[in-house]
Amino acid sequence: MTVALEKPAVEADGAAHGAVRIRHLIKRYGSMIAVDDVSFDVAPGEFFGFLGPNGAGKTTTINAIVGLATFQGGTIEVFGADVVRDYRRSRSYIGLSPQEFNFDRYLTAEEILTYQAGYYGITPSRAKPRVDALLEQFELGDKRRATYLQLSGGMKRRLALARALVHSPRLLILDEPTAGLDVELRLELWDFLKKINDDGMTVFLTSHYLEEVELLCSRIGIINHGKLVALEDKAALIARHGQGSLQDVFLELVGKRAHA
Repeated sequence: MTVALEKPAVEADGAAHGAVRIRHLIKRYGSMIAVDDVSFDVAPGEFFGFLGPNGAGKTTTINAIVGLATFQGGTIEVFGADVVRDYRRSRSYIGLSPQEFNFDRYLTAEEILTYQAGYYGITPSRAKPRVDALLEQFELGDKRRATYLQLSGGMKRRLALARALVHSPRLLILDEPTAGLDVELRLELWDFLKKINDDGMTVFLTSHYLEEVELLCSRIGIINHGKLVALEDKAALIARHGQGSLQDVFLELVGKRAHA
């Protein structure tokens, strides 16, 4: 998987702000509090890992950032744009590769990317070079006319990432991006993510593969039962808890340490 994508644009109106700024976020589903007074920042150019067990509030937080979920309290800004009051601008900064596939079943890979570009005001003629580059980048060039139903699980995962990048976002949010990928493709994707982060892309990663979070991320937040229970530089977090790996820290903090 070669890397040939342009660096994300840096705009003056967002340059002085953090990539993500969350303050006192509260999200309820009926009487259940899914996210309970969560606050944290993600710096521009950071590779940030956001961890938690199933149902902890990770995906809910992501959905609030990208505008897929309303919330009852707090504020969220993306490069200085409020995600509620300035939704169009904030959303234009974000590329999202979700955990669940949500493609039109009958569109081709090429059409999926072209239509996604159109959501951001990019005409088909302007989108074509970008779409062609992404299809080649993710080794989908020979599948450009294959429909979603004709793609393997690994191809769908790569297409989801290509779609997230089609409008050249400044923040890439990845929710379980390597689920279903074989070892070789996972290693290639890790190399790609490290490269685009080195080139200036801010990356926000959630994953159940703790080894990939430990390898890729410089700073880590851990959420459990809707509460942020850790937010720290990766090395400092592991050292402070006296553990040998991020997995050990995670199990300690979420109360699921295995008994000998």
